[in-house]
Parts: sequence; C-alpha cells; structure tokens
Amino acid sequence: VQLQASGGGLVQAGGSLRLSCEASGGIFRNYVMGWYRQAPGKQRELVAAISRSGRRIPYASSVKGRFIISRDNAKNTVYLQMNSLKPEDTAAYYCAAVYARWDVVTMVENEYDFWGQGTQVTVSS
Repeated sequence: VQLQASGGGLVQAGGSLRLSCEASGGIFRNYVMGWYRQAPGKQRELVAAISRSGRRIPYASSVKGRFIISRDNAKNTVYLQMNSLKPEDTAAYYCAAVYARWDVVTMVENEYDFWGQGTQVTVSS
C-alpha cells in the first residue's frame, strides 16, 4: 500500500486545515488508518485513528474536540480536519495504515505497516 499525504501548510492560530491521505495498491476499506505527528525534538505521537467502517475513532486528548478524522472508502482517502489550530500543533503529519480483518482500531504505532511521506503543518501565533 502506498500512501500520499497532502494539505499541510502555514496557518495562523485559530485557523483550520484539512489534510488528505490517498491510498493505492490495496483494498482501502480493509485497512485501519491513522494520523500521527512529529514535532522537532519530540517523539511521533498518534493524533487520531479510524476503523474500517469509520465507527471506531480514538483521538489524542490534545486534539479531541478540535480535529476530526474521516474516511471515504470510495475515494481511497482518509482526511484530518483540523480546527482551532494552536502553535503546539506544529509538526510533520503522517498517515499510516494497517490491514485489519475485523472492524477494530489500533493506537499502537508499531502495529502500522504502511506510512506516508508526511506533510508539514506550521501554526503561527
């Protein structure tokens, strides 16, 4: 599976961005999808994940209520709508995928097998 993330950029605090991640090379609906981020000097952390059906959606506490993850299985794409952005949201954002036989979700980074190239989000104060 190949993942192509896009949509990053520079935005002022309080603004919004929508990230997209298009998958190819696999049956998209069979994959759990996740968004991770990594700020300079920090470990990569989960932002949100979404199960095959879209019914199971865990969020990091730092983004809950501000970010929304969704997926369009017909378009092989997962989205991350980011609202009320803060300077501490500045990071490289990565999408990730792992095959799942059932409608489950994982928040464990090393369980994801496929990773996109990352898209930079910079939030100015």
